[in-house]
Amino acid sequence: MQITVEKDIFRLAQVFTISRGSRTEAQVLTVRISDGGVTGWGECVPYARYGETLESVTAEIEALGTSFDRTTLQGLLPAGAARNALDCALWDLEAKKTGKRVWELAGLAAPGPEITAYTLSLASPEAMRAQAAKNAFRPLLKIKLGTPDDMPRLEAVRAGAPQSTIIVDANEGWSAEVYASLAPHLVRLGVALVEQPLPASDDAALIGMARPVPVCADESCHDRASLAGLKGKYDVVNIKLDKTGGLTEALALRDAALADGYKVMVGCMVGSSLAMAPATLVAQGAMVTDLDGPLLLAEDRENALQFDAQGVHPPVAALWG
Repeated sequence: MQITVEKDIFRLAQVFTISRGSRTEAQVLTVRISDGGVTGWGECVPYARYGETLESVTAEIEALGTSFDRTTLQGLLPAGAARNALDCALWDLEAKKTGKRVWELAGLAAPGPEITAYTLSLASPEAMRAQAAKNAFRPLLKIKLGTPDDMPRLEAVRAGAPQSTIIVDANEGWSAEVYASLAPHLVRLGVALVEQPLPASDDAALIGMARPVPVCADESCHDRASLAGLKGKYDVVNIKLDKTGGLTEALALRDAALADGYKVMVGCMVGSSLAMAPATLVAQGAMVTDLDGPLLLAEDRENALQFDAQGVHPPVAALWG
């Protein structure tokens, strides 16, 4: 078995801003695993919030050697970007070797399209209203917030897209006081979900706090081991493959979360269609699908995912799986 790691850069269609900063490009790692003349591939997005860099994740992968399979990989690396790319590449490799699609190998029903959120990045209220109006045809908009003065932004987006369902992502940017003051307005403005309103380190403040709008754990939920710490704080968990460490754990986390009474959101880092492809399998039947990464890019992979009025479609075999 041979493994290669390559850095790829995809230009964004416009500057993308969240409460932690801005970017103009998506920097990803593409991992290829070859065995017996067949090559599978996967993509990960190292994330500084979790102490990852392109260099550190590359080093993790290169130090691993080649004596592992998808099952043993789960115990060799922690949940995170490195394991994600390897796990997804191994699924793709097995699909190509067997001539079966990944959902068949995983015992899943054939997937279909899912309506996906489209993200409006953090900006001035005027700019966010313009973004909302431009995308008002989309059924589901996600707004990046996370400042102490977000009410004008909320009002502006609702005015710009009066018919769209809105979800809000604070990216840990609010205090308990700011969230409590905004909560009634989230209801008034028809917000369907609020994602990670408080820092993961401070989310115990959510216990006992009124949650008139469902609250989703993102930075507070990585894999199944996270679930025990979410009780009484959250209603929904956001499953991202770069957090779970791949499709294998993502599917297991989905099943465990649903069994524990949580609803499921399936999200993404900003990456290409290759990164989103495995996540479309996890997103089947989810409360919220947020796999708009390719829509934010100025360029994408060949055989890219299809987006249309039905939502994001599962990948063609030529892309992945």
